[in-house]
Amino acid sequence: MITFKSKLTTLALATMLPFTSWAESAKPSFEDYVLELKEQGREQGISEPILEQAFSDVTYKPRAVKADKNQPEKRLTLDEYIPRAVPDWKVKQAQKLYKQNYADLKRIGDEYGVQPRFIVALWGVESNFGTFTGNYRVMDALATMAYDGRREEFFRTEAMHALKILDEGHIPVENFKGSWAGAMGQPQFMPSSFMAYAADGNGDGKKDIWNTKADVFASAANYLSQSGWQEEYTWGRQVQVPSGISLELQGRSEEKGKYLQEWSELGIKRFDGRPLPRLDEDIKAWLIMPDDQNGRSYLVYNNYNVLMKWNRSYYFALAVSHLADRIKFG
Repeated sequence: MITFKSKLTTLALATMLPFTSWAESAKPSFEDYVLELKEQGREQGISEPILEQAFSDVTYKPRAVKADKNQPEKRLTLDEYIPRAVPDWKVKQAQKLYKQNYADLKRIGDEYGVQPRFIVALWGVESNFGTFTGNYRVMDALATMAYDGRREEFFRTEAMHALKILDEGHIPVENFKGSWAGAMGQPQFMPSSFMAYAADGNGDGKKDIWNTKADVFASAANYLSQSGWQEEYTWGRQVQVPSGISLELQGRSEEKGKYLQEWSELGIKRFDGRPLPRLDEDIKAWLIMPDDQNGRSYLVYNNYNVLMKWNRSYYFALAVSHLADRIKFG
């Protein structure tokens, strides 16, 4: 018989245990967690055959967790990052593929209102034009990342979208591969992005972002279009900033956007020293300094903000923008 006093003693001892031990004792095994995911999929109407196939031999992947938590010891500057992300050989390949696929790119670009060079640039930066798409089984990756718990809700939701992709027959389970985070195919869409933006670019009734270039192009263009892309404008430009300018002016919040003429009056010029362009219809721009005042400075437009929705990294968006400009200007 456990007395009230002994209960208090037990509770006191429990509170003295390390937090990790307490958490680990309460956490289900990976196998039990997978059963929870499977039941959640069942509740969302996923068919039994797909549930059986999708969760057959699902394996915990420690390397995925390590990749998620691994941060480089030294942060690259933009001057170091851009040549690595967009080397000259990638520029040449982008220009070649742009020409080879121009008929599809032009047709799809016109349909969605997106300049083809940005479609190719995203393709190149995300997956090296489809050559680096990841070799993790998507369900392994998503189940592992959800179980790890750092972003459990996000990855559980992605796992449910992944099951819907399989249930709708977009790809066989055995070919359902992606990155350690579950990003899929040549545009590296998360499953939720696939469900929202994947598009049939060649009219065959499928949305194959793994193997069909036209579908890859249409899906990327659809993402940009639905996110607010403006075909009549570019992404922005590198600029010269006067030494005395207030650093409080930088940032992408709505209130920090100013028209080009306003930036010109603050002393900002094109990178070559010429005045900023005067347009018939002035447009808003935002000042960004990814490496603070000691690095490069840019005025970016709405389209750059759209690229930031794709990937919330200044460096990523600048790499895509840089490659798009190299495709056009050499």
